[in-house]
Amino acid sequence: MNLVENLQYNTERAHLIIPEYGRHFQKMVDFAVSIADREERNRVAQAIISVMGNMQPHLRDVPDFQHKLWDQLFIMSNFKLDVDSPFPITSEEVLRQRPEPLPYPQNHPKYRFYGNNIKRMIDVAVKWEKGDMRDGLEYAIANHMKKCYLNWNKDTVDDKAIFAHLYELSDGQINLNAEDEILTESGQFLKNRVAKNVRSNSGKKNQRNNRGKKRY
Repeated sequence: MNLVENLQYNTERAHLIIPEYGRHFQKMVDFAVSIADREERNRVAQAIISVMGNMQPHLRDVPDFQHKLWDQLFIMSNFKLDVDSPFPITSEEVLRQRPEPLPYPQNHPKYRFYGNNIKRMIDVAVKWEKGDMRDGLEYAIANHMKKCYLNWNKDTVDDKAIFAHLYELSDGQINLNAEDEILTESGQFLKNRVAKNVRSNSGKKNQRNNRGKKRY
C-alpha cells in the first residue's frame, strides 16, 4: 500500500525543458548547475555533452552539431550553467527570438484554372521580339490553356474563347484571333486524358492482383 501511495506521476514532477533527452538528463544538468567548484562543473558539463553526443554517434564529432549540443545544454539549465563553452554562448534572447514572417506571394488570377505559370509564360512571351520563335511560344501557350480549360471545365471549348482569354491576360499584346490559328482538337486532349486514366487504373489493379502472391 505504501508503494502505491508513494507513486509519483509526471504531471507532479518538474517540467522537462527538452523532453527528448528525458528526466535523467535534466537531473544531470540540474546537478551540474548546483556544483560550486568551477573546475568540477566544467568536467561534469563535458561528460553530459559526451553522453548527449552518444545518442547520435554519427554526428557527435561534427562542429555544428557540437555547437547545437552546447546550446541545448544551456537551454536545459535555464541559462544558469556557468561553464567554459568551446563555442560562443548564444544568449537566451537570441534563442527565443521569433523569425520574421515569410512574405508569401498572394496571387488571385481571374482564371484560376489556367494556373500562375501560364501568366508567367505570357509575361515572357510579350517580351520576345516578333518572329517565328514568339509565334511558336504563343501557340504553345494557347494550346496549353485549352488543355487546362478542358481539365477543369467542359468537355469542349471554342478556340475563340481561349484566344479571348489570352488576349485579356496579355493586356492585348497577343491576338491569335487575327491570325486564324487552329488549336488541337478538344477530343484529342480528352482522349489523352482517358488513356492516362486507364493506364493509372490498370497499374492500381495489377498492384491489387499481385498482393498475396509468393515471390521466389
